[in-house]
Amino acid sequence: MVDISEKPTVRREAVAEGTIQLQRSTISRITNGKIEKGDALQIASVAGLQAVKSTPTALMMCHPIPIESSTVEFFKSPTCVRARATVVSYSKTGVEMEALHAVTIALLNIWDVVKKYEKNELGQYPKTGISDVHILKKSKAGYY
Repeated sequence: MVDISEKPTVRREAVAEGTIQLQRSTISRITNGKIEKGDALQIASVAGLQAVKSTPTALMMCHPIPIESSTVEFFKSPTCVRARATVVSYSKTGVEMEALHAVTIALLNIWDVVKKYEKNELGQYPKTGISDVHILKKSKAGYY
């Protein structure tokens, strides 16, 4: 791990986003609460928040840091769900990996709970895909 012992503790925030492409019928099922495994977005939200806390376990070179705040939000369109995670910490190192981890795990959980509806007759996922996972913004102390 990188030595951060000489760095000052400052407020850090990162916002990450990512998208899962789904069939229109699956988006309709999510909207209308017709997913057999449960509320897809609620499951994904809890999973994303848990992912923030477990980032150093999944990403070996990440420092364990105190998390002050984290949120996971979802935005639906007719053919996709966009996840956005915001993470705040007062720390010596950034929270980008925590935000990216939250988005990725949230999207994977959506896929897991809707996969039954996304498969074609051959058991493949021709329209399902996770993409565009990126940092939307980050800030450190007073710098943006």
